[in-house]
Amino acid sequence: MTNRMYAFIGSYAEENGPGLYACSYDEQTGQLTILDSADGLPNPTFLVPDEERKTIYAITESKDEEGRRVGAAASYRFDPEAGTLQRLNLEATTPATTCHIELDRTRRLAITSSYHGGLLGVSRILDDGRIGPAVQVHRHEGSSALPVQSQARVHSAVVDRSNRYAVVSDLGLDKVFVYAIDAAGESLSLRSETSVASGSGPRHFVFHPELPYGYGINELNGTITVYAFDADGGTLSVAQTISTLPDGYEGDNACADIHLSPDGRFLYGSNRGHDSIAVYQVDAADGSLTLVEHAPTLGGHPRNFAVSPDGRFVLVANRDGNHIVTFARDSGSGKLQPAGIELEVSKPVCVRFAAFS
Repeated sequence: MTNRMYAFIGSYAEENGPGLYACSYDEQTGQLTILDSADGLPNPTFLVPDEERKTIYAITESKDEEGRRVGAAASYRFDPEAGTLQRLNLEATTPATTCHIELDRTRRLAITSSYHGGLLGVSRILDDGRIGPAVQVHRHEGSSALPVQSQARVHSAVVDRSNRYAVVSDLGLDKVFVYAIDAAGESLSLRSETSVASGSGPRHFVFHPELPYGYGINELNGTITVYAFDADGGTLSVAQTISTLPDGYEGDNACADIHLSPDGRFLYGSNRGHDSIAVYQVDAADGSLTLVEHAPTLGGHPRNFAVSPDGRFVLVANRDGNHIVTFARDSGSGKLQPAGIELEVSKPVCVRFAAFS
């Protein structure tokens, strides 16, 4: 059967309102159409799909026995024929609320990141697709230069192509950590750590699809760091740092998300405040970046965005604009142009594509 492309949206939401959305996606126009939504989840802001199991995993919040807010994740089965979401279960993940979730490539482990707790959680994925109990929690310790960096603030974990490592960005420590993954043993172990400039605030990270480089976007100082990645040793080393902002810009700004085009030729990073996507060309020899343009996002606070798997469109979630804006992407120049298509949705934070038959 031919696979069809869908998109899933996570948002800030109250428990009694919709927060997780399943959408059809028109690959010719970049149009999203909401098929179903799920309520009952406080702030399901970030999600990750499992195409094989037709399951969506979304972070949310729960409470422990003492009534304190803790991190949790919910699993949903998606029916492509009916276009519906059915909740499978909800399980606590970390002792503090979370901001990011990633699956390892065996789909055995869910890795969650806690900004407020400085925690990295590992949960088991059960055979039926439900998320299982937490099996491991790593706590980062320390601080850095700015007031917001008074403690560790784990913001994301991203798994490499080989499934050997997870790169963990800690905004509070100005460090990027590499953890070795033991999927069979259901655990992560620290392999190395790399420091960036004081006050940078590492937030999200992406691996190049072919070259031995990775790219991290730094929330606090408006930069992107290029890292050389040693897959044998599990180490990162800083190769370049480049601004996400135009020369002379003096307004408030905080970077958010980062993605590569499918062919690895162009890199994209979002600015909240300047409200733009910074576009860079990637050097095929050394992975370095050269600025191409700053594309306005046509809405406030572009929290996250997604490049379509075929590279034709970029979908930007403008949290304060309460909409997702579709941009057509020029494959030759990497530049973005508004496609004249928007989807209204309350406080969108995350957009993820998935293909199902």
